[in-house]
Amino acid sequence: MENIIVRLAREAEQHCPLGTKVGSLAPHDIEGAPILAAMVNNDVASLTYPLVVDCSVRFLTLDDPDGWRVYRRSLCYLLAMAVREVFPHATFAVEHSFGHGLYCSFQPPDKQHVGICVDQLRQIETRMHGLIAEDRPIKRCKLSYQDALAAFSNEGLVDQYNLLRFRNPPHVVLHRCDSFWELAHGPLVAHTGALQCFGLLPYPPGFVLHIPARATTCSLEPFEDQPQLFHIFQEHKEWGRILEVSTVGKLNQIIMDGGIASFVRTAEALHEKKLALIADRITAKSDQVKVVLIAGPSCAGKTTFSKRLATHLEANGLRPVTIAADDYFVPPERNPVDEDGNPDYEHLEAVDLTLFNQHMRQLIDGQTVELPHFNFQLKRREFRGASLTITTNQIIIVEGIHGLNPRLTEQVPPENAFRIYVSALTQLNMDAHNRISTTDNRLMRRIVRDFSYRGHSTLDTLRLWPSVRRGEKRWIFPFQREADATFNSALDYELAILKPLVEPLLLQVKPTDREYAEARRLSEFLLNFLPAKDNPVPATSILREYIGGSSLQY
Repeated sequence: MENIIVRLAREAEQHCPLGTKVGSLAPHDIEGAPILAAMVNNDVASLTYPLVVDCSVRFLTLDDPDGWRVYRRSLCYLLAMAVREVFPHATFAVEHSFGHGLYCSFQPPDKQHVGICVDQLRQIETRMHGLIAEDRPIKRCKLSYQDALAAFSNEGLVDQYNLLRFRNPPHVVLHRCDSFWELAHGPLVAHTGALQCFGLLPYPPGFVLHIPARATTCSLEPFEDQPQLFHIFQEHKEWGRILEVSTVGKLNQIIMDGGIASFVRTAEALHEKKLALIADRITAKSDQVKVVLIAGPSCAGKTTFSKRLATHLEANGLRPVTIAADDYFVPPERNPVDEDGNPDYEHLEAVDLTLFNQHMRQLIDGQTVELPHFNFQLKRREFRGASLTITTNQIIIVEGIHGLNPRLTEQVPPENAFRIYVSALTQLNMDAHNRISTTDNRLMRRIVRDFSYRGHSTLDTLRLWPSVRRGEKRWIFPFQREADATFNSALDYELAILKPLVEPLLLQVKPTDREYAEARRLSEFLLNFLPAKDNPVPATSILREYIGGSSLQY
């Protein structure tokens, strides 16, 4: 029998028979953490994956981002399976991320009440534990395209049927556990017994699938309620109902039918309406509010939002002026460093808090301030004679990642500040049981922007992204509840516009690169979308900040 060479981390090469299942080479665990999947030549694979070429193999646990993603995806599969068994006629969907978990909607078939009751939730949880105890195998299998379409149609799986209608693969990959099967959206664990750690928490009208955090040990962190975040998602879900699009298949149908221009106009109108409502709230308090602080994670659209908000405030009779928080950066010798000793530019104290607070207080009191300018080439603060005095009907807009952190404005009286949280939280689902990651939405915006306007390759962006995410989790997300208003910058049509721009950029990342798994995952994800041209996108759209063609000055 033909052999292949397998290189395992910190071990000598092994000669294995062609078709060896990668899981057969795995130890029981890594430093006590169960093995969930494998990285084969920088691509994520299930433990049942047959090795057919010489390869390097690294095994994945919950401590690895790719392993954690496999665990989360597998838990959703297990949950869907349990719901199907216990309540086969209920309406159920995994909707969006929520703290250390995923918010799920559930409507029982009897329609006697809205949402799920505690007893129903416990029945589902009990069945999930039963499936785990039975340690059933989860198999990856293939059907012909025709057979898959017929199967989805016969089972009434409309979302998955619609996804396939706009693709033409020679075969379709499914995950099957006994009689339960679903369209594959990435590797799963090999057996249900690997999913020991989870929780189901009531969160009316639905519930939360509580997922362990990334760690070497499988444990659940305390659930932290995030009502602001929940409100954003629920509002955007309502927008989805207005647009009559909640899944990728429905978006593809609109594109196929030539209705994308009308869809874009309605989505943008919803943004415009929300902007006007926030501007009206600020204007109603303009006798007190002097500083508007806008914060949010990378590529949430903060800059365009700030400019469009300023226009709405002007329409309300105010005269907004913008101050860049970046101009208050400290010099390199004062900049905090991260755990690796590198400059941490996202640290709160990378900003000169003393000077910023002093200037804000002086401006609120009607004094004149000479504004700084940070020279990014010299990495030094300069004063170029730009002075500012706030007069009647003027209001300061400050955009920066720390805008929600109370320490940034600790000398500004609370009644003088209005804080806005901006993020891109898509409500689209692949299908009822497979959501679209809001982080992926922002990452693809960033890939296009960095390549087009910052001279960064896709590989550069993917390598930096984990550091960006760590900064967000430390300096942005914990302060969401400080916001006075929220704005969701996601546009339900944008992934169709980004698709033809992102796909060729992802091809720059090769299997020899460690980031290949992420690039391939995004490429596979984008296969589900029909592309759309950007002609209908207005020049003031938040999306224009990334794809170009904006009428706003940046």
